[in-house]
Order: sequence, then C-alpha cells, then structure tokens
Amino acid sequence: MNVKDVKGLRLLVLEGDGIGPEITAATLGVLRAAGAKFALDLSFETAAIGWSAHKVEGSTFSDAIEVKAKAADGVLLGPVSHNDYPPRDKGGLNPSGELRKRLDLYANIRPARSRDGFPPRCGKAVDLVIVRENTEGFYADRSMHLGPGEFMPTSDLALAVRKITREGSTRIAEAAFKLAMTRRKQVTAVHKANVLRVSDGLYLECTRAVAARYPQVKYEERIIDAMAALLIRDAGMFDVIVTTNMFGDILSDEASEISGSLGLAASLNAGSDYAVAQAQHGSAPDIAGKNIANPASLIGSAAMLLAWLGERRGADRLVKTAAAIEAALDRVIAKPDGRTADMGGKLGTDAFGRRVAEAIV
Repeated sequence: MNVKDVKGLRLLVLEGDGIGPEITAATLGVLRAAGAKFALDLSFETAAIGWSAHKVEGSTFSDAIEVKAKAADGVLLGPVSHNDYPPRDKGGLNPSGELRKRLDLYANIRPARSRDGFPPRCGKAVDLVIVRENTEGFYADRSMHLGPGEFMPTSDLALAVRKITREGSTRIAEAAFKLAMTRRKQVTAVHKANVLRVSDGLYLECTRAVAARYPQVKYEERIIDAMAALLIRDAGMFDVIVTTNMFGDILSDEASEISGSLGLAASLNAGSDYAVAQAQHGSAPDIAGKNIANPASLIGSAAMLLAWLGERRGADRLVKTAAAIEAALDRVIAKPDGRTADMGGKLGTDAFGRRVAEAIV
C-alpha cells in the first residue's frame, strides 16, 4: 500500500442549514478520532453554502464551491433547507443538486440495514442497498439543458419533463451489478414500465443488457408500487435495488425507516471522478440549535466516502477506517444509553458523536 494514498487527504466541509452545523461537527469529531487511530493525515476546509452563503454572497451555491469541490479528495455535505430558498434567479440554488450535476455524481448509494440491539420496524433483519440514478429523471433541476424541467404554458396548466437516457440508465445499472458482485449477487430493478412505457421501457432495456453481462447475478424486476409494499412485508428479501431518480429517493427513505430509523440512513453521491458524503435526511430547522439531532446518518456517510476513496486508490487502511467507524456506530447504537432522542435515547448530538469517536478500535 502506497503511503501517499492515505496521507494528505483533503475534505471539503459544507455544513449546510438547520441541523447541518451540529451534525457536521459531530462527524468531524469522529473523523479526527478515526484518522488518529489509523494514522490518516486528514485535513478539512470549510466553506459556506445555503443561507449563510446567501446572506454574504447573494447565492446559496457559488461557482467557487464547485472549484473547491473538484480540488478536494472528497466532500462532506450537511443537509440544506432548499425548499425555503428564494428562486434561482435570486440566488436560491440547491447545493445538493448543483453538486450532483456539476460533478456528474450519477450514483446515489443508499444502504439500509438493521443493527444489533435496535430492532427493525418490519420485524425482520434488513441488509440492502438502493442504487439510485442521480442526474436525470423527474427532477426539474436535472432534466433540461436550459431552464427547469417544470413549466406552465398557462396559469392553469403545469407540466413536468422526465428525462431518461441510455447513458444514464446503463451506467447506473453497471454500478448496481458491480456492487452486487461484492454482496449477495442479487439485483432488483424497479420501474413503472406498465405505464411509463417509453421512458421506463428504455431504462429496462439498458438494465437487461447490463444484466446479461453478469450471469453470476440473479436479476429480477418489480413495479414500483408493488416494491413499496414488498419492502414493508419483508425487506430482507432484497440485496441491491436499482432504479430511477424519484423512485429511488422514495424507496430509500422507506427502506431506511423500516430498517430502524431515517436518522441512521447513510448516503454517498458518487461519479467517475468525485464523491460527496451526504445524510439522507433533511435539515430539520425546527430542532436546529437544540443539540438533539442524530448525527449517525452523516457519520455513516463519511465512512462510505472513506471506503470509496480506499477502493479507488487500493488503500486498505481507508477501507479499514470506514469499517471501524461503522462498527463503532453499531456498538454505540446497540445499547439504549447510546442513542439519541429519535431512537428512544437521551444523548445529545455532541455526546453521541463523542461516544462513537471513543468506540473506534
């Protein structure tokens, strides 16, 4: 292992809005503890996005952030309150969407697994990963070259454009099957081709073509509404689920809540060259500043980022560091006195972060 692969790692930290600064601080504490334990030379550069940036620069996401993100080894992104931002022409850009587009982060990897001592809500063990296409679909800020994908020809008519491409469908399928080869070798493609015959038809055509190149992997297809019901019945039936943007967004929140709590839901936005760690949940402005938010999602996402860097660089130490952080989360959450309020415990955000940092071995 080349030492330069694990030393001098620079992470760009974007705290975001609401509970973002609190859970980011807890996550950085865990990363520093893990870095010290495994001799990683981690450095962090913090930059403003969201409301704090808008107050100073008139934009929630400046072009300088894109430059910094591309220069860093990885990005840690806190949740943002983009629903409350002003229109784009008044500087209200969604930092999450902008990073996904500008860095071409086409794969949103969202694991959902139950943890020892913290029963899943469906009553059965869960260990699956949703591989969500991240750059097209029904998302208005990602479906047009110029202008949003939602528009109103008249005051009484609103239209939305859904973009599905052969390139986008093929590469997200490739990501899913490669991941499945490292797990239980099962891929479920989720769609609504019985209604969206053209767009989901193209998506399935591409997914089936990729499946043919992976004969070792069991492949199946499920319609989105049936899939939502099956997750509730027994999420343990599934291994890797691949789907389009909006379906993946909805199913991943469902799967994470079923497996235990959305507060535990880690997420990595990855492309060919860049990756951004981001909690699945939102900015929860109603509890901001109260030191009660659960930072586990962002901590787990940071671990995923380290694992991604380790796999790309062939750096086992980074992969082991990521695994140690995940194991520390497991050990802390397994005990009732190691949980935050959303999990029925009494720990605050900072105390939970300290517990996880201390549990790294």
